[in-house]
Amino acid sequence: MKKPLLVFSALALGISSIIAPVTATAALPLSVNNQQVPSLAPMLEQVTPAVVSIAIEGKHVSRQRVPESFRFFFGPDFPAEQVQEQPFRGLGSGVVVDAKKGYVVTNHHVIEGADKIMVQLADGREVSAELIGSDKMSDIALLKLEDADNLTEIKIADSDSLRVGDFAVAIGNPFGLGQTVTSGIISALGRSGLNIENFENFIQTDAAINSGNSGGALVNLNGELIGINTAILGPNGGNVGIGFAIPANMVKNLSEQILEFGEVKRGVLGVQGGELNNELAEAFGYETNHGAFVSQVMPDSAAQKAGLKAGDIITSINGKAIRTFGELRAKIATLGAGKTVKLGVVRDGKKKEFNVTLQESAQTKVKADNLHKGLTGAEFANTTNSDGVKGVKVTSLEERSMAARYGLEKGDIIIGLNRSPIRNLGELRKALDKQPSVLALEIKRDDAILYLVIR
Repeated sequence: MKKPLLVFSALALGISSIIAPVTATAALPLSVNNQQVPSLAPMLEQVTPAVVSIAIEGKHVSRQRVPESFRFFFGPDFPAEQVQEQPFRGLGSGVVVDAKKGYVVTNHHVIEGADKIMVQLADGREVSAELIGSDKMSDIALLKLEDADNLTEIKIADSDSLRVGDFAVAIGNPFGLGQTVTSGIISALGRSGLNIENFENFIQTDAAINSGNSGGALVNLNGELIGINTAILGPNGGNVGIGFAIPANMVKNLSEQILEFGEVKRGVLGVQGGELNNELAEAFGYETNHGAFVSQVMPDSAAQKAGLKAGDIITSINGKAIRTFGELRAKIATLGAGKTVKLGVVRDGKKKEFNVTLQESAQTKVKADNLHKGLTGAEFANTTNSDGVKGVKVTSLEERSMAARYGLEKGDIIIGLNRSPIRNLGELRKALDKQPSVLALEIKRDDAILYLVIR
């Protein structure tokens, strides 16, 4: 049986796919026979300078274990594995969200594996960019432009107020042609279950978007950002009028967490469930099938502490209606740990409200094996102790591991590295990316401060 032709495709574009740019067509007149003709041009003149093109360079690294027979013949010093590096290039799009600080939002898959990131502005300038942080599970990344001034930022709309049928305009860099604008409508909201990302709450649009549009802007007729284009559904990755964007509210929440913590501090509600169908809604005294059905509340979770029960139907978050369990999952995960949210719930046919303080996901813990060989065997997480000291805590440590041999202990809090303060995992990663030959870790252990030197 042949595989179906319809496939989901991330929109970043390999550079080998670039074709020659086409010339723009002449603009329509603003009036005909002294009558005004509708045009998007005035709005686009204000918005398009905020949408940029992104070019990356990097290396794909592949590792292959060498057969033991090779080491037998060539001696124990022969490498245990062969490492091959394959250079690659790629293209995508991005959106300036803070002109003063030079912050640009794009997709994680656009910059994944990049050693060099170059951004071309709408006026033709090219500037380098630094990766502040990214989140693979929601496909969002935040960049900072270096030495760039006179930038234009885009205003972020409340994506929770969108309705099916609202007009939408997509701006990006499809096929490497350069900045391109297409228009359409919002076709659907709260799309999930597509297996494109881990947390899905997509805006669906029929505005034509194609490969290379990843990270580009989806805006409303006021020129406000309503979403970041991320994927398409079509034969061989081509446009068939079904594209998906990450809602602007999710983008804003994730970007703020990356700025504050260096990573996404994912929130957890602590419920399991599924989509609400007509039979379930009728059985639990609910009049529509919009909402998230709770089949289980996890022990000692945020949901249990707030009073939620199995059989509840969650219908809103902070006064905004939700349609599906997938939408609930995505919004909770991107709101951030420690946030207090108000959940609208239907229980036994009656409406109730619960204030829930979200817990931190265990997935925010990071194994240190890939950070530095001297830290192998440790697991880290962001922390703030009772004195208000922020740092990176050793949450677990394998016995006789490299990290343990260097003297690291479970419960240690890393607060400095080579005389630079470390307040979170993002700062630790950034410091280790410079590949220092020696690590002088400043450690808070109980009430003492000590240094561990790792080579």
